[in-house]
Amino acid sequence: MKLLLVEDNPAMQTTLQRTFERRGIQVVLCNDGARAVARWQACVPSVVVLDLSLPGLDGLQVLEDARRAGLDTPVLILTARGTVGDRILGLNTGADDYLAKPFDLDELEARVRALARRQTGRLPPDDFAGLRIDADSGAIHLHDQVMDLTARENALLRALLQRPGHAVAKERLFELVFPGETDVHTEAIEVVVYRLRKKLAGAGAQLVTLRGLGYLLKEGD
Repeated sequence: MKLLLVEDNPAMQTTLQRTFERRGIQVVLCNDGARAVARWQACVPSVVVLDLSLPGLDGLQVLEDARRAGLDTPVLILTARGTVGDRILGLNTGADDYLAKPFDLDELEARVRALARRQTGRLPPDDFAGLRIDADSGAIHLHDQVMDLTARENALLRALLQRPGHAVAKERLFELVFPGETDVHTEAIEVVVYRLRKKLAGAGAQLVTLRGLGYLLKEGD
């Protein structure tokens, strides 16, 4: 599990990084709001912990820009602004949870893990461009016919069907298609994309490459 921590206080950064990494959570740090969205896109986190008072760009603006860019990673806002109005504003901007400072580290970890589980368990649409995932078998149907897919092709298509019309980063897809395979290069995902694209030829969905962003499924022309 990877966490992006957007926090400009060095002491807080150090405390949270040590705490999370001792508990098996990889932490990527960012201390500047102006660079946060780019860092977010690059590291493909499972959860983002976002402070509101940041140099360069306010945390709420970071969140708004990220959501506008199609980044739907769960976000926990961590801030000293603890009024009801602040919480409502953060949640309405696109946050998934809100924890005011000072806070308990065990509670923070529990909330982060809950958000990660929620993201993993998110259900895809029932049908997209004729594609449907069978809830019991996990097989993917195209116009009610089971597609002949390898395990890796199935994992790739399932990941793209979680959020059709939105780009999924190559790094994130690699983690899902080649889980735990440290001896495989990231570019191997391109081979799986190529093979899956051929199997989708003539279907109602197209697998599109967005350079610098990743891949997405869209309805065919």
